[in-house]
This record gives sequence, C-alpha cells and structure tokens, in this order.
Amino acid sequence: MQSRIIYILFLFTSVISYGQVNISVTPDKTSYNGKDIINLTIVLEMDGDYNQQTPLRLPDFSKFNIIGTGSVSNGYVDPATNTVISQSITRLALEPKQKGKVKVGSFLVTINNKIYKTEPFDIFIKDIEKKPVANNASKDVYLNMEIEDRDVYQDQPTIAVLKVYSKNMDNFRKVKNIHLPEQDNLNVYPVSFAKSEIDPSDYGSMASQILAVFMVFPNEAGFIEVPGVSASVHSYSNKNKIVSNKVKINVKKLPEGSPEYFKNAVGNFNVSVYNASKEKAEVTKPMNVVVKVSGEGNLKDMELPKIAASPDYEVFAPKITPKVSIGLTGMKGEILANYIIIPKKAGEIVIKTEEFAFFDPSSKEYVDLGQQSLSVNAFSHEQILESRTTVEKVNEYTNNFLETVNTPVLKTTSFKVKEKNKFHWNILLTNIGILIGLFIAYLLFKTWQKKRKLIKETVPAKPLGSIAETEEEIREKLKTDINDYFSYLENLKDNEDYQKFFEVVDELDSEVRNQYFQSSVEDFRKFLENYKGSATAEEYRNLSQRIQIEKYAPVKSKEGIEALLKEIVNLYSQISK
Repeated sequence: MQSRIIYILFLFTSVISYGQVNISVTPDKTSYNGKDIINLTIVLEMDGDYNQQTPLRLPDFSKFNIIGTGSVSNGYVDPATNTVISQSITRLALEPKQKGKVKVGSFLVTINNKIYKTEPFDIFIKDIEKKPVANNASKDVYLNMEIEDRDVYQDQPTIAVLKVYSKNMDNFRKVKNIHLPEQDNLNVYPVSFAKSEIDPSDYGSMASQILAVFMVFPNEAGFIEVPGVSASVHSYSNKNKIVSNKVKINVKKLPEGSPEYFKNAVGNFNVSVYNASKEKAEVTKPMNVVVKVSGEGNLKDMELPKIAASPDYEVFAPKITPKVSIGLTGMKGEILANYIIIPKKAGEIVIKTEEFAFFDPSSKEYVDLGQQSLSVNAFSHEQILESRTTVEKVNEYTNNFLETVNTPVLKTTSFKVKEKNKFHWNILLTNIGILIGLFIAYLLFKTWQKKRKLIKETVPAKPLGSIAETEEEIREKLKTDINDYFSYLENLKDNEDYQKFFEVVDELDSEVRNQYFQSSVEDFRKFLENYKGSATAEEYRNLSQRIQIEKYAPVKSKEGIEALLKEIVNLYSQISK
C-alpha cells in the first residue's frame, strides 16, 4: 500500500513538472480620468519544452488608441526541476476614445496546437476629451491633427499633418492664419503650408483638405501631449477661431551607455573642420576656421562641437550659418560654425574640436566620432614679408603711392580755341538753312496740334472706374522690376562690397513697400498678414531680423551673405507677384 502511494505521488510530480503555461494581463489601475494613459502588462510564462506557434494576438481595441508598445523576453533553467522556464512581458499604452465602462477582451496565443487566453475585464473611464474641436459659430469647419509615428526617441522627429473637414467645400478657402503649436518640451518646424487637392469623401459625408505639414521634435522623454493647431475662419460678417485636437506621443528615453561627451545629437552626422581664409596664417592676425556638421537629424537644435581651447591660439565665439532643408523624410543639410582664430606663435599649430558623439535611431546605438583636427602653419610678420615675390612688392608699393601721393592737375590752356579774323560764308549759309528748317518744323507741329485737338473732342470720355481699379493701376505704374535689384545684389555679393549690399537691400524693401502704399515695416507686416497669409508675414519678420543681424555683424562670411540673398530673392519675388 505504501509503495502504491509513493508511485502515485511520483506520477503527479512528473506530470506537473513536465510543463505548464500561464498567461495573464494586469492593468495599472481600474479607474481612469480622460487624460490618463492606460498601461497594460501581459505576462506569458512557459515551464518546459514548448513551441509558441503564433505571436500574442490582441483583442478588439477600436475604443482605444494604441500610443506605445514594448516587450522583453528572458529565460533560465530551474535547477530544482531541471526544466527551461521562459518568460515574455509585453507592455501596452492605450488612450481611451470614450467614457464609461469599457470591456477589454482576451489576449490569445497558440502553443503546441493549443490556444491559451486571458480572462476579459472591465475598466472605468470617468471623462474623455473630444478629438475634433471646432469653436466657430456655424460648427461646420473642423481641424484634425494626425501623427502617424507616435513612438519615437527623444530628439527624434515625427511628422504631423493638419487637415480641415467640412461638408461645404467653399469653407476651405476661408481658413487662414495657421498657428503651429508652441511648447517648452517640443520644437516644431513647418515643412509645407501648400494646400492639397480636396478629398470629397474622406470622413463620412465631409470633404477634407491638407492645410499644413510640420515636424515635431520632442526634447524630453515620457508621454508628451502635442497642443492643438489653431486657425481662423474668415467670413463676410466675422472671424472665428478654430482649434484642432491634441495628440499624445510616447517619447522613449535614449538608451544607457552613452559617451561622456554625448549631448543631444540624434540622427546621422559627419563633422569636418577647414581653414576658410585665403591668405597665409600670420601670428596675431585673425583667420577664419569653419566647423561643419552635416547629415540628417535634429540639426537646428543640437549642440555643435566647439573648437577646444589651446595656448597656441585664441578662439572667439562662432557665427552660426544653417543650410538646412526640412522635408517629409526629416531635417537634412549642414550647419557651419565660423570661428575667428588668432595664432599666438609661429610654426605648426593644431586646431582641434571637442569630442562629438550622436545617437543613431536606425541602428539604436551611439556613434563616437571623436575629435577632428586641422593643422595650420603660422608665419611671423617678417616671414610673410620675405616670402613675397617681386611682383607683389611692386604692386604693394604702387598701391601705397597712389593712396598717399596727390597727382598734378592737367593744364587746360593748351586746349583753348584760338580766334580767327577770316569771314566764312559757308557758316552763314548753314545757319540760315538751320533757321528755315526750324520754322518749317514749327508750322508742322502747330498743324499736328490742331488735328489732335479735333480728335480729342470726338472721342467719348473714358470712365473713371472704381477706387480699387484706380489703386491697382497706380500700383502697376509704381511697380519696380525687382530682378534688377537681384542682379545688382548678386554682383555686390561676388565683389564682397557688403556695405553697399545692405544699402541696396534697404532700398529694395522701401520700393516694395511703396508698391503697396505702406510706409513703415510694421504696417507692411500687418498688410502681408491680411492679404498674403500669416506664414508670409512671419517669414518677412524673420528675414528683417536676419538682415539686421548680418548687417551689423563684425565679421561677414561669404556663405552667410549668399544664404541671405537666396532668402531675399525667394521672399520678395513671392511678395511682388
């Protein structure tokens, strides 16, 4: 009898230890507010030799927005039973769409031809915010912001699309003055304000149109709420403001193990340093050294690698020149940091940058570029003089002579016409012929005047027209061919005559403002906002500030002036259409 009991116990022990599958789901709580994120933890444990045939299948989440997912797997051998125990943990972050009691269905997984599932459960949502927000009087125009990729790393961009919805397509042309969201933990850059073609049946019976595409760079980890985009709806009687929905995104923290000198560069970059000065480097004389960071990522927000301090040279704060294009695939281009370096000793000096590293989201690892260096051979003033050729010395002597010595005045007495006593009959006859010709021309002119007066009396009076037509006619007469200004500015830029360059820019701005009868810059900006849109007015304001900064900069670079000229040509060509 005792041997039978021991046999039965051994049998049960072998069956239990052979294998076991457990799957469970646990919410962080059972009651939520409308702004809370629902966090679910799904744990799958397999004790023994099991074959998981399907991935974890989710229940119906049509009443939620999935804003974040993540999973981790691990396994070990239990020394007591000598069996392999594998565990898989999955986390889901959900955003509710409706309030009240909401049922979460079963999670399913197939293992060894058998389906395992969790028990369904209920959660309670106290309140919920409405997604499309429209505060206009007619309640017929709606804005909606869509962000497809809501799971990104810190300082990694994601694209947002702003759409307008309405049953009446005529309302689309009334939507103006789009203001992108502003928040401390977000950096927002516009990609395009070009309106798309109208989709007549995008959502139910409403038509839709894309108004704007912009890029969002979150600069801190966690769940971040992107504020709504605002716009105004202009009608004949009033102007209403509408606001889009808010969108929550899951911003992942950057992985651990970053280099000590890693700051906030996220993307894929290259760093180079070069000497931009054409002359030879001379001790105690300034030279231009450029640190260029090129690639794709958060170029405008990242901390650039600086030139490291050294006893061999003195370094001053750089002038930053961005050459960046923003598109649907990200922010690409290059950033130029123009430094003023003054060598302190003769001979070879090595200019080094700080160590630089960045995080590459595609490979999910840090890339260390280290230091970049530039070797420069600095000469003393005596060495510079000795190295000059004979032609250079003659040219310098000639220039100094022309600048310091006054040239004598030319004698004009030798050009004086001497008087003659002989009478010339040919001159007399010629003068008489000229007088007769002038008299005949006078008679012809009087005859033409009489005929013209008769024609004027028979032609009916031309209508004066409206005030708007008259104003448009005057504007066309005042309109200046700004292409002449652009060509002149291009020549001044090539000749590096920057003082005259900015004088011509001020003259161009004054001419364009006079075309629209605006005397001051502030009045002209308001005029652009009303008739050209807020984007053009904001671009004009930024360009005016950029012109003033470049105008009074102590050191002007050819690259910066060239980039400024491109912005001037693009903006003023658009305004003067």
